Amino acid sequence: MALVPYEEGGAFGLKRFHSSDTTYSFVNHSIRIKQNWKELGVAAVVWDAAVVLCMFLEAGSINLKGSSVIELGAGTGLVGIVAGLLGAHVTITDRDVAMDFLKSNVNENLPPGLQDKVFIKPLTWGRALEDFPTFDVIVGADIIYLEETFPDLLQTILHLSSENSLVLLSCRLRYKRDQNFLDMMKLHFTVTEVHYDSNTDVHIFKAHKKIQRKEL
Repeated sequence: MALVPYEEGGAFGLKRFHSSDTTYSFVNHSIRIKQNWKELGVAAVVWDAAVVLCMFLEAGSINLKGSSVIELGAGTGLVGIVAGLLGAHVTITDRDVAMDFLKSNVNENLPPGLQDKVFIKPLTWGRALEDFPTFDVIVGADIIYLEETFPDLLQTILHLSSENSLVLLSCRLRYKRDQNFLDMMKLHFTVTEVHYDSNTDVHIFKAHKKIQRKEL
């Protein structure tokens, strides 16, 4: 689950997370996202990194129409919902405990004609990866947070990526360890910052798998 320690804004910042729902407008749709801080904590609220990534996708920086997309650590499912509205075939993932909550948000915000193009599936990083193919686009918002998960997260991204895949990670660089994960990525991927939102201090990085040259 995309758990991120909350540390900015004090009581005012926490207030929005305790709200039972929050509404956004993307792709000419009003998207009402349920939140459940009380039972699921910070995994079940909308973080700035998800909103900024949705704005980036809506702006058309990446053409998602017809692409296969997987969202890691989806939490509320906002990014996957927006990707679906943009015409992608989306697999939205998180741990088992979040499945019912995630399904509720997705089903309530996707038109009936798009629901057969969006799938919700449990995924624990580093486990049962053989159940997943490669995808055109891999997205994650605020999933770089616990250092002990970094090897499994990297293994998962590597498994889901072909040499033609695009990885998009939206995050705040709160600690040195966050940069350490990007350095781990750079051993296997070409990583470039493609967007920075100064209002929220959120960075978006894109990554492409390095081509492995075969030895003669």
